[in-house]
Amino acid sequence: MTEAATPETVYKTDTLIAEDIESYLETHQHKSMLRFITCGSVDDGKSTLIGRLLYDSKMIFEDQLAALESDSKKSGTQGEEIDFALLVDGLAAEREQGITIDVAYRFFATEKRKFIVADCPGHEQYTRNMVTGASTADLAIILIDARKGVLTQTRRHSYIAKLLGIRNIVLAVNKMDLVGYDQKVFDDIVSDYQNFADEIGIENFVAMPISGFKGDNIASLSDNTPWYQSASYWGKPLIEHLENVELDNSRNQNKSFRMAVQWVNRPNLDFRGFSGLVSAGSVKPGDPVRILPAGKNTTVSKIVSFDGELEEAVAGQSVTICLSDEIDCSRGGVITTADDPPESADQFEASIVWMDDEALTVGRSYWLKLGPQMVSATVQEPKYTVNVNTMEQLAAKTLELNEIGVAQITAEKPVIFESYNDNQALGGFILIDKMTNATVGAGMLHFSLRRAQNVHWQETDITREARASLKNQKPAVLWFTGLSGSGKSTIANLVEKKLHRMNRHTFLLDGDNVRHGLNKDLGFTDADRIENIRRVGEVARLLTDSGQIVITAFISPFRAEREMVRNMIPDGEFMEVFVDTPLSVAEERDVKGLYKKARSGQLKNFTGIDSPYEAPENAEIQIDTTKMTPDEAADVIVEKLLG
Repeated sequence: MTEAATPETVYKTDTLIAEDIESYLETHQHKSMLRFITCGSVDDGKSTLIGRLLYDSKMIFEDQLAALESDSKKSGTQGEEIDFALLVDGLAAEREQGITIDVAYRFFATEKRKFIVADCPGHEQYTRNMVTGASTADLAIILIDARKGVLTQTRRHSYIAKLLGIRNIVLAVNKMDLVGYDQKVFDDIVSDYQNFADEIGIENFVAMPISGFKGDNIASLSDNTPWYQSASYWGKPLIEHLENVELDNSRNQNKSFRMAVQWVNRPNLDFRGFSGLVSAGSVKPGDPVRILPAGKNTTVSKIVSFDGELEEAVAGQSVTICLSDEIDCSRGGVITTADDPPESADQFEASIVWMDDEALTVGRSYWLKLGPQMVSATVQEPKYTVNVNTMEQLAAKTLELNEIGVAQITAEKPVIFESYNDNQALGGFILIDKMTNATVGAGMLHFSLRRAQNVHWQETDITREARASLKNQKPAVLWFTGLSGSGKSTIANLVEKKLHRMNRHTFLLDGDNVRHGLNKDLGFTDADRIENIRRVGEVARLLTDSGQIVITAFISPFRAEREMVRNMIPDGEFMEVFVDTPLSVAEERDVKGLYKKARSGQLKNFTGIDSPYEAPENAEIQIDTTKMTPDEAADVIVEKLLG
């Protein structure tokens, strides 16, 4: 048995708690922490294994122990078997109630180490939950039912674990008691898995024959598998392996220093520190560092933690760093080794796991969150998706729920990053829907694109303010939105005529006109509509840079894209004009005969019929065309613009 599970060790622990609680807490506080996940297919025995780990570690939470003792007394039974059965029944009950549809976290400890285990659901539709649990894990226990062998979810979870950079993998061949502890069954499964591991690039893994229910090879080596103790096998029980496996933080300590700034700590005028988690390397007072994105060099004056000043900070520690010079650095900045800084770019190739029921909308603007950095970004059409069974790369137009693909990402401004394989903190990101604030994807950056490194912004001497001053006006964008036939183009044209008579410099961008030239290559799918609006938004931005008042008349059916254009334009220069006309009224007008074609099925993806229109929620101007004439509406808009 391992030291963690012996009665003598448990007795010593209990004695130390009773006689010197402070010494016990001090010892427990400084133990290392291993985060790991249990994953695999449905009914491979994850909950049973976790129950066995909790029980055999002898460090179950007090409320769990109390519940077990109470249930044992009620049943009139005693002994290890009934206590373990009660614990597993409790975990199973949670599962039946749907609690482990999401990731369920358990906490336990042995004399050597503390543990957080994430119990990930095995169903394919909850792959996104497995990604959540694996994103912070140091180790993955991939369970296989000895009766079933390697399954699709085994491959899927293994591939995701590899993708997320988990280097420590335990292949736990469970339920060996149900196959008579047959060595050949175990060897065949390991051989099958080895072939798959080689294919996806898993360099090594530890295979163990176990029985979560019987306890074989969990806390101690089992007499039922004498062959496992031979020289050709790993030959150690699971808990012993978990206690001694090397943590990723120790690997990261040999790399160049990196710390993303989570917040600026300035409690008084005499103290200014930058707080965050050291993701790689180490740093000491006096070390030269570079502050990004400012690109300024300085030195570390001191390092502060909860326990006071430190002589050194290493990977895995949360600290506050004080600098010798007053250098601009805010949340999202990175403090790094002066002579080996990370890259900064705005275009990347990345692997993406899609986690939303609604498929990826190519070209739509999402929030990309990389550590404390948050930028607006778009995802291009995937290069391919991955078939986890065959590792075949499949052509794809988008990413559906739980699909894994490779795509190019373009951010609105450069982000500081490293390849995910080199630094998970600076290479892992999530995608957030701007409208719902839901996390829709998780990704791993591979590398920046060459064009991102070669294209730089060229400053010019004549500013947009100078151009606007020459025209004696303030630039603006009047963004008309509404259903087809609502009257957008009619009212927009009247607005431009009124402004022109007032000697204002204007330019009208009409939806149909733009599709004759700039956007003639685009159709009317959601992705094409998004790209249509993105291009028009960029043109509108350029025209406002020239000092003009830009008037646009586009259906622009999606709130996310209208918000994207708003974010392109300086504050106070974008005015959304909602031409609010009921569908029945617009269809009755049907000046171009489009509704008739849409109703007969001749015109697909028509807004309001078989494609949605998302009405503005807080438009600066709302025009009800059932209550005012186009000319009256134009007067209201001009007055609002110039007022």
